[in-house]
Amino acid sequence: MRKLAALAAFVVAAAVVAAPPASAAPGDATVVPIQVTGDPAKRFNLVVLGDGYTAGEQAKFRENVDKHLNVLWTIEPFKSYRSYINVYAVSIVSAESGVDCDPNLDSPRVDTPLNMGLWGGCDPTSVRRLLTVDDAAANSYADLVPGTTSANRQLLAIGNSDTYGGAGGTYATATGGNALSALITPHELGHSLGDLQDEYDYLQRGVRGDPYTGGEPSSVHHTLLTEQQMLAQRKKWWRWLGEPSESGGLIGRYESGMYASSGVWRPSAHSMMKTLGYHYDQVERERMTQRISAKTNILADAVPASAPVGADRVLWVETMYPVSHQLDVTWTLDGASVARGTRNLNLSTLDLAPGRHSVTATVVDPTDFVRDPAVRASSALTRSRTWTVDTALTTPAAPVQPAFTNHTPTTRPVGGTDVVYAEPTHPADHVLPVLWRLDGRTVDPGGPGANDRAFDLEPLGLTGTHTLTATVGADTLTWTVDARQPTAAYQLSAPLVSGNGSYVYNGPFTMALAGADDTPGYVVREFRTDGDGWFNYFGWPTDPDAPWRFTPQGTEIDSLVYGKLGVPRLSPWDVVPTNYGTHTIEYRSIDAVGNVGAAAAFHVTLLPPAPACTRTITGRHEGPLTVRDGVTCLDGATVTGPVTVAAGAALVATGATIGGPVTATRAAAVELVRSTVSGPLTIAAATGDVHILGGTVGGAATVTGNAAPVIAGVTVRGPLTCAGNAAAPNDLGIANSVHGPVVGRCR
Repeated sequence: MRKLAALAAFVVAAAVVAAPPASAAPGDATVVPIQVTGDPAKRFNLVVLGDGYTAGEQAKFRENVDKHLNVLWTIEPFKSYRSYINVYAVSIVSAESGVDCDPNLDSPRVDTPLNMGLWGGCDPTSVRRLLTVDDAAANSYADLVPGTTSANRQLLAIGNSDTYGGAGGTYATATGGNALSALITPHELGHSLGDLQDEYDYLQRGVRGDPYTGGEPSSVHHTLLTEQQMLAQRKKWWRWLGEPSESGGLIGRYESGMYASSGVWRPSAHSMMKTLGYHYDQVERERMTQRISAKTNILADAVPASAPVGADRVLWVETMYPVSHQLDVTWTLDGASVARGTRNLNLSTLDLAPGRHSVTATVVDPTDFVRDPAVRASSALTRSRTWTVDTALTTPAAPVQPAFTNHTPTTRPVGGTDVVYAEPTHPADHVLPVLWRLDGRTVDPGGPGANDRAFDLEPLGLTGTHTLTATVGADTLTWTVDARQPTAAYQLSAPLVSGNGSYVYNGPFTMALAGADDTPGYVVREFRTDGDGWFNYFGWPTDPDAPWRFTPQGTEIDSLVYGKLGVPRLSPWDVVPTNYGTHTIEYRSIDAVGNVGAAAAFHVTLLPPAPACTRTITGRHEGPLTVRDGVTCLDGATVTGPVTVAAGAALVATGATIGGPVTATRAAAVELVRSTVSGPLTIAAATGDVHILGGTVGGAATVTGNAAPVIAGVTVRGPLTCAGNAAAPNDLGIANSVHGPVVGRCR
């Protein structure tokens, strides 16, 4: 136990461990405890191995690990069950930098301890993104972490590469430096830990998969059944049907998956196992909850039950503590309930009849992440211990020093909504109470019969920074409570016009998200569009420092589509509508201790692109201008006279100055963007788009008999009249300034 205690105490050193000395030889390894929540024998141990990082690149490896973990801790169920997990990084010195066959089959082979390589280990019949590792070598280095075994650990090997790649066999792999690398990790853990399947409709990118031809899949998140059949037969995800998916949309039945383009169905439109960036949906989350919990024993410790106990003693159990909630504990005496919630049962208070009795403590995880009764009843989420109580026995006196034996780590701040726990020693004849104080003030963890070994911070609604202590006897634990929300800020490319948190574009635009917090560690940023699933902001697939790019149909990169505004698409062959109109984009950030910042939002309107110019005028045009046919574009031009647009012709003016009135009758289109019209403006019976965005009209503006005009952010010096249009003019949330009367539907 001394060795384990020393290792647990070493957790504070995770952030300050120096890089291996310059004399470190290839193959040398250093175990760095990143997060130690308890005895490795009683925890799920995530062992992260680095490959292809030279002695001088070990700091880079730890930066990669920090980012991968901070992203992982924002994704349920890892977020809630973070406290079940010990994390150890094994920094391995590589002779050479990188991984094999990166990025191509003819790229050099490199000398690394784990022999990691893309293309399935340089196999020409494989795919580039498949990153393999030498299993035997990985295990040998993982064995350096004391107390971990193949049964209680999960290996994650991170290769020193900026190329997209990973794998999810027995051991998960991911590249370290790609923009999406930190999202590859939870996806591959979905395979390795959760036995989840890919939901792609392709195996080789750019090659659409064939229809599925097999029988009912064993996969928990794929089926051939209809929704009606799932409900009638109570199979697959019938318990979740119709609910909002954690990854966006509703849980239902969406075609394609398991590399097949059709003939098989999955629960969500998109999720972690289909599109990196989204969360696990409920079906996947339930499986992952079961698998994480199964790597531990939720009844972590208890009074031994190998022999009868006397009726004069206190029975106790110690449970696991998710960050998000407490486990239920019920006590029964001869089959009848006698207590609930408490982790202790004082038998002397039960007035037992002489003879033998049976006492059982049952621990159940009540998480909302699980709905399947079989999963709930499994050993992963339900454990019990039964004692035989003999009233003829007397418990020997054995003094026990009041102290804490296990607790939430005090070496880093806890989040403002966390459950913090502290387990004291266990005298046989009485219960040691735990005294909790917040900022020096005594606080009650829950009332009579409640579990005083844990304190749930969420109901307090804390803000700012606080100090929480737990005391038993002369032993006191102290935590810093970080209840400060991280912040997020956005920056957009230049719009056509903007105001009041609304922005207007008629083509691609970019969005950069920045996150900030005063707690060290990578700040995760997320956004979602029109209430769809929250999506991890990772920069741009080809450059993590570049902003996200939205387009009407998305941008194809390496045979995948990114940045489709509105209804998303992933594969180039996905047929989805071009979603012009106004969209709401929400954004937020999540800090290293799990605090989720308040979401804010802005609105973006995407208009169809302006018609292509057949004639472009720049500079100065003297006198009147008549647009008789085609599309005339005024690009920063100055027209000294009036402009007339004939029937069937189109005018597109951007940053232009027009020295007289503008008149258009039955025009094909009229678009005035940030332009100045010195006189009145009259647009009647246009057959196409009428867009007046920003700028100034020096006289009256009259818009009549058009389809659906847009007038946003415009200053009108005279009256504004709208009549006979098919739809009321839309200001897109950007108010106009009208100095004269407003007549008709313009009001």
